[in-house]
Amino acid sequence: MRVIRNIEGDLRRFRSRMVVVTAAILVAFLVLVLRLFYLQVIRYDDLNEQAENNRTAIVPIVPNRGVIMDRNGVVLATNYSAYTLEITPSKLVAPLEEVIDQLATVVEIQSRDKRRFKKQLDESKSFESVPIRNRLSDEEVARFAAQRYRFPGVEIKARLFRNYPYNELASHVIGYIGRINQAEKAKIEESEDSGNYRGTDYIGKLGVEQSYEAQLHGTTGVQQMETSAGGRAVRRLNSSQAVPGNSVVLSIDIKLQKLVEDLYGKRRGALVALDPKTGEILAFVSKPTFDPNLFVDGIDFENWQALNESPDKPLLNRALRGTYPPGSTYKPFMALAALQTGKRSEKTLIPDPGYFMFGNHRFRDDKEGGHGMVDMYKSIVESCDTYYYTLARDMGVDLMYEQMKPLGFGQLTGIDILGESRGVLPSTEWKRNTYKKPEQQRWYSGETISLGIGQGYNSFTMLQIAHATGTLANNGLKMTPHLVREVVDVETKVASLVAKEPIGQLPLSPENLEVIKRGMVGVNIEGTSASSFVGAPYVSAGKTGTAQVFTIKQNEKYNAASIDERMRDHALFIAYAPADDPKVALAMVVENAGFGAQNAAPIARRVFDFVIMGQYPALEDIEAVQKGQATRPIGKPRPVASVTWPPKAADVPEVTPDKVTVDLKPKAVVPAL
Repeated sequence: MRVIRNIEGDLRRFRSRMVVVTAAILVAFLVLVLRLFYLQVIRYDDLNEQAENNRTAIVPIVPNRGVIMDRNGVVLATNYSAYTLEITPSKLVAPLEEVIDQLATVVEIQSRDKRRFKKQLDESKSFESVPIRNRLSDEEVARFAAQRYRFPGVEIKARLFRNYPYNELASHVIGYIGRINQAEKAKIEESEDSGNYRGTDYIGKLGVEQSYEAQLHGTTGVQQMETSAGGRAVRRLNSSQAVPGNSVVLSIDIKLQKLVEDLYGKRRGALVALDPKTGEILAFVSKPTFDPNLFVDGIDFENWQALNESPDKPLLNRALRGTYPPGSTYKPFMALAALQTGKRSEKTLIPDPGYFMFGNHRFRDDKEGGHGMVDMYKSIVESCDTYYYTLARDMGVDLMYEQMKPLGFGQLTGIDILGESRGVLPSTEWKRNTYKKPEQQRWYSGETISLGIGQGYNSFTMLQIAHATGTLANNGLKMTPHLVREVVDVETKVASLVAKEPIGQLPLSPENLEVIKRGMVGVNIEGTSASSFVGAPYVSAGKTGTAQVFTIKQNEKYNAASIDERMRDHALFIAYAPADDPKVALAMVVENAGFGAQNAAPIARRVFDFVIMGQYPALEDIEAVQKGQATRPIGKPRPVASVTWPPKAADVPEVTPDKVTVDLKPKAVVPAL
């Protein structure tokens, strides 16, 4: 049977199908065009950056850290390059412990290296390389290179290391650098300077290294490298060089710093010497010290335990953070406050029978039998306690606070390193805010009396006391103490002076200042510290002090030989010289050393001889001062310029603890006035 086809119907169906197919092709083509437009136009920048990143790698160039120098150009902190053996955990193909054990057969790896590595590993990310050994020798580098194929994920890198060439000398001033921890890393990432720390593993942790981090760090450079599909560098496309950190020049004289540290010997304490006219700090001593090189690679457990658990607290910056009762060094400032407020005149006479009675409590004077009738000059020269007991009673705690606060007691000085302690300048408001129980918040009248002789709640840093002494020497003009003298631009070599503007002029009467200065000059000529300044070709002013560590009962006498060494009195001294045109002012404490006249004033004399006369004491003199056995200089002093630097071993006297003797009998003779 023959089938007749409907040609027209077939054509209509064919045309319909062609329309549908054509429409589908057009839609698909339109989608393709839109997609291409989206990718090549709208997302061009983003995708181009991704493609470029796949083709290239950005490698940060870590800048050389700036050097730290003393005022005469002696380098105190510098850098050197050395090889490190580093492990990247994410690239290892074998267990970490197994890799370390195998590495130990090629390169020496000690237990402390493993502990330091694990500590740093905990603070790092898995894709970061962590050093297992630092400072490899050329032989060790060659041995590892020959067997590198055995250790995927382990490589040798050249890194810059910080070096402190004089080890413990001035360590509290210089500070140190250490690896960036997680808290510091988070802080950096939140800052505007985060890009400048790409590739940087170390940051300043203490002292000038920390406080001048921005100046010392430098500017990180970058290299843009073309890479293969396997991630290998093919060629360098572009680069911007790193800019080294600037040089920081300190105001301290490292020879003077070393001299003072040597004079302290094994004794604990602090000294701050500054130029009262500029605020530049010439010596900033805290004893004992520590070796900052221990911290650069990450300190090992044994050294950290030894430093952290030592009863001598070598990590405590005593000059900046240690607080002490000022003892009798407070008396000149109390006398000045008395003149300023009209509570005393220069000629006012106070009877001293050897004690002061307040209610039923007997406050003892330093001299049994008393000093007789005492005016202001005699009260300073002979350090009469009774005079200042009565003055404290008459002034009251809040008036004392009002007079002492402007001098800087109990206030931050604004020094240019972090961590300064405020100390305690007591007042009724201070006590209310400090204590919680109502009976503790109340100020009792008897608490006021001991404040007059620098005891009680009074507690200040040597920096604060030196600042106040400098202000007095500078006729009331306050300068901000600072350790950095200038910052030198590494590229232009232009030095920017860190010139501090005066804080302000205190409204102190010139006549009143003259009274106090005359009394302090008398201390060094005929008073408690006179024996230390015999033969000095200049006139100086000072005040000795002895600060109690614990309170003695009324019916007991202080006997240093019968108590533990760490419970003995502190020896303090403040001074400035020359008296008519001061170039240096200082405050110092020798902990648990007894009389300031015997154990503190002799050190001050050597400081003045250094600064004013350009003299460096003889070796036998340094040894005698270390033992508390010399007041005036002995032996033939040397010109400072002739003292070699770096110091020779023969010029570094060393005293072992069992050789240190503290003679508590004062050598200064106080003549009757």
